[in-house]
Order: sequence, then structure tokens, then C-alpha cells
Amino acid sequence: MNQLSHFVKNRRKQVGLTQEEFAEKAGVALTVIRKIEQGKENLSLSKVNQVLHMFGHVLGPIREQHATRSSEVQ
Repeated sequence: MNQLSHFVKNRRKQVGLTQEEFAEKAGVALTVIRKIEQGKENLSLSKVNQVLHMFGHVLGPIREQHATRSSEVQ
């Protein structure tokens, strides 16, 4: 979840939006953005994908071995 929170927060800042502005543009509640950026684990997949869609991404399954290596590298 840490990678997701960093990705969303960094991309949001790159486009120069506050959490409030980003939530409005993504069509989600401000609490959704805050939960994602805080690395909360009890998130709605559809809401996460709605947020990621703003950057042309979606959350999807990857092999566990790959996920473990990716998190070790970063």
C-alpha cells in the first residue's frame, strides 16, 4: 500500500492540485484521497481505480514475487 500512497501523492503534487481539488476532479470524497495518501488498507477498489484513472492507471493483479521485489527495490 505504501507504493500506492506515494504514487498518488507525488502525482497529485506534480499536477499542482490540493487534496480537495483532486478529490473534486476525481469525483471522490476528500476522505478517499486522504486514506489513499495515508496508506490506509481498508480502501474501496473502485474508488482507488477512480483516483488512479486520473493518471491513466488502474490497480490490478501482479505476481507476488514481482511485488516483493519491487517493494524491496524502493
